[in-house]
Amino acid sequence: MQAATTASIGSGIGLGLVLALTAPAAAQTPLKLLPMPQTIVRGSGSITISAGSTVSAQAPQAQAAARLLVDHVRTVRGIALAPAQGDARIIFAQDDAIAGAEAYRLVVQPGGIRITASRPAGFVHGAMTLAQLLSPDTAMGKPVRVPAVTIDDAPRFAWRGLLVDPVRHFQPIAEIKRIVDQMAAVKLNTLHLHLTDDQGWRFEVKRYPKLTEIGAWRQPPSTGGPAPATRHGGFYTQDDLRELVAYAADRGITIVPEIDLPGHAQALVAAYPEIGVLGNRPPVSNEWGVMPYLLNPNPAGMAFIRNVLDELIDVFPGTYIHLGGDEAVKDQWERSPEVQAQMRALNITTENGLQSWVIDEFGKYLATKGRRLIGWDEILEGGLPPSATVMSWRGEKGAVEAVRQDHDVVLSPAPILYLDSMQSRQATEPPGRWSEIKTLADVYAYDPMPAGIPADKAHHVLGVQMNGWSEYFVTPWQVQHAVFPRIAAIAENGWIQRPRDFPGFVSRLVPQMQRWTRAGIEVADSALAVEYRLADSPGQALRANSVRVTLEQQAPQGTIRYTLDGTEPGARSRRYTGALTMKPGATIRAAPFAADGQRLAAPRDFATARAALLTRTSSEMAACPNGKLNLRVALTPDATANGPAYNVNIFDNCTAYPQAPVDLARGYTIEVARLARHYGLAHDFDQVRRHYNVTPHGELLVLVGCRAAADGGTAPKPIIAGSFPLPDPATAPQRMRFSGQFPMMDATQSDKGDKDICLQFTAPTSDPIYTVERMTLTEAQ
Repeated sequence: MQAATTASIGSGIGLGLVLALTAPAAAQTPLKLLPMPQTIVRGSGSITISAGSTVSAQAPQAQAAARLLVDHVRTVRGIALAPAQGDARIIFAQDDAIAGAEAYRLVVQPGGIRITASRPAGFVHGAMTLAQLLSPDTAMGKPVRVPAVTIDDAPRFAWRGLLVDPVRHFQPIAEIKRIVDQMAAVKLNTLHLHLTDDQGWRFEVKRYPKLTEIGAWRQPPSTGGPAPATRHGGFYTQDDLRELVAYAADRGITIVPEIDLPGHAQALVAAYPEIGVLGNRPPVSNEWGVMPYLLNPNPAGMAFIRNVLDELIDVFPGTYIHLGGDEAVKDQWERSPEVQAQMRALNITTENGLQSWVIDEFGKYLATKGRRLIGWDEILEGGLPPSATVMSWRGEKGAVEAVRQDHDVVLSPAPILYLDSMQSRQATEPPGRWSEIKTLADVYAYDPMPAGIPADKAHHVLGVQMNGWSEYFVTPWQVQHAVFPRIAAIAENGWIQRPRDFPGFVSRLVPQMQRWTRAGIEVADSALAVEYRLADSPGQALRANSVRVTLEQQAPQGTIRYTLDGTEPGARSRRYTGALTMKPGATIRAAPFAADGQRLAAPRDFATARAALLTRTSSEMAACPNGKLNLRVALTPDATANGPAYNVNIFDNCTAYPQAPVDLARGYTIEVARLARHYGLAHDFDQVRRHYNVTPHGELLVLVGCRAAADGGTAPKPIIAGSFPLPDPATAPQRMRFSGQFPMMDATQSDKGDKDICLQFTAPTSDPIYTVERMTLTEAQ
C-alpha cells in the first residue's frame, strides 16, 4: 500500500489546510521546504541523485530553469549535475494544462524526477523546490536520497517583492545579481529598484548626461573638521541595467524601476536647476530624510520627465513603472508664483491636488506606452489618479482606501516590512533604526491581506514587498545582513496562506539559511543567537554578590550550550537547562547547536565581572525622559566597518545610563563620540530640543536622577555630578573621554538604590550630534 501525506492543501490563493493522511507517517522525514508548497503528496520509495546525474530541458521555456538548477545544486550541495539531451534523471517538460504563470508540478519517483509547467517562471520555481530537496542537510558533495513525492504548487499573490536602494549607498550590479539569485531561491518574483532620490541619480539618461555626471555623486557629511574630500556615488549604464533585467528574467524575477517625483528630487535639481522650482542649484544631498526640492510641473518639467520615462521604458520591459510620490513637502510649490499660477489655470485648489494631477499625467503617458504607474500611498492625497496602483507603506490604511476605490495595491507597511528596522538589540548588530525592532517572528506574523479589505475586492491586493532602504547600509554585507533571513518570512507569507506555525517555519528556515551561507551570502543569525537577561539590576547583583542570568533565543532552535571561562562552546559543552546563578567574575559564552552538532549561530558573550556589570555600552543605554533613541549609526555615515555603532536621539542629545548603582560607585569614565548631524527633518525641524550652552560648543552634563521636562517639577532635582565643556569640533578628535567623581550624597538621595544617570549634551544645533559610546562606573579601592 502506498503511503501518502498531504500537507497544506489549497487553491492558488492558499487555503492553508493541513491534513495528516499517513501510513505510516512516523517513518517519513518531514520535507523542510521554504516557502511551503500548496500541496505535498508523499509517495513510497526514493531516488538518489549524485554527481553526474543528468538534467534535460525538453521544453525551450525550461532551459533557463534547468541551468539554474545545475548552478544552485553545485553551490548548495556541492555536486555537479550533467546537462543532457532527451532522457535524463531529471526532466523539465512542458504541460499547458498547468494553469498559471508561476504554477508547476514536481514529481519524484524512484525512476526519475519530472518538473512540468506551462510558463518559464513555473519551471524556475519547480527548479528551486528541487534544489531544496537536493540539499536537505550539510552533507556537501555527497549523494542525496530524495523521497518520492508529488508537489502541485502556485503562489498566493502575484507580487512578492524586495526593494533594493542603491541611491543612499551605491551597490555594484554584481552585488544586486547576488541578491537576485537568492530571491529566486525562495520564489520572490519582483525586484523594486529605487534609482533616484535626493542623494543620487543612478540611471543613465543619454539625453540628459548631467543627471549622472553631477547627480550621481555627493560629498560625505561632516562630523567636524575639514570637509571630507572623497565623493560617494556611482550609476548604472543602460547596458548594465539591460543585462540585469535579462539576468533577473532568467530567474523568474521582474524588475520594477523607480524614478521618485515630484519630491525627493534634489539630485535632479542639482543636475538641471531649470527643472526645479526656485531656480537655485543645490548640491546633491548628503542628508537622510526629507528635503524640500520638488520637480517644477510646468510644461518644460513635465516634458523632461516624459523624456526620462522614454529611456527608462526602453530598458525595463515590465508592466509597472514606479514614480514614487512620497514625502513631497509642498513648501516650494506654495512659495512659487509660477506654480501657483499654474494651479489657478488648471483649476486646482491645493498642492496635494497638483501632485495628483502630476501623477495622473504621467500615468496616462505610461498607459500610451503599454505600462502602468505605481506609487507610494501619498498619491492618494488630493485624489487618486484613475491610472494608479498604490504601494501602501504608511500602515495599511492606504491599501484599504485604494482597494475600496477599485485600485490595485501592494502591501509594504513600515516599520514591520522595512528592513532598516533593527532585528535585535544585540550589541553586534550593525546600524539601522534602533527604535523600531522588527524580529523574524514579527515579520512572520504579518499577513499581507489586511482585515479591512472587503472579500469581493481581495483580488485588488497584488501582493507584498519588503523594503531595504540603505541610509544605514553602506556595504553589500550590511544589505544582506538586513535582508536575510527576514525576507524568507515574506516569501512564505506571499506564497501560501496557512495557520501560523513559527517553530515549524524556523525549522524549515535553518536549512535555507545554510544554503544562503554556502552561496556566500551574509545571513543574520540574530533570531537564533543567545541573548542574556539579568534577573536583577547590576547593582542588586553586586550588592548581593550573586548574579542570576537567563539565556534565551528569539526563535528557540537547537540546544544552547555554554562555557563559563570565555572559551568557545562546542557541541559537547555544558547544556543550558535553566537560569545560571554565580558569583561575579565568570564570562558566559553560549551558542545553539543542532542535534547533529552543527552550530546554528555565532557565540555571544556575557561578562559578570564587577567592572563589566558597572559598564554600559551604547547598546545598553536608554533614552532620557520624554526622548527616544531613534537610530543606531556608524562613526561616519559612509563607514564600511560594521562597528562601532552608536545609539542616538537625533532630536535631543541625551542618553541615559539606566539603574546605575551610584551607592557603589565613586567615580566614572564616559567615552563620547561626535557624529554627523545630517538629517532632513522637514516640518519636524522644530521638534529638535535646544539647550542653552554656556560655553562656545556646549557641555556634557552628568545628571544623577533624570527628571522629565514635562513632569512639572515634581521629580527630585537631579544632582550635577559633572559638567565638561565640549571641544571645538573643527579641531578636536571625533572620540573623546571624560572622567569625574560622584559628589557625596545624603541618605535620602542615595538610599542604597539604583538611579538613572542622564548624560545631556548642550551643543548648539549647528554643531554635530554627540552620543555616549560607553560609561564605566568605578568603585572605591
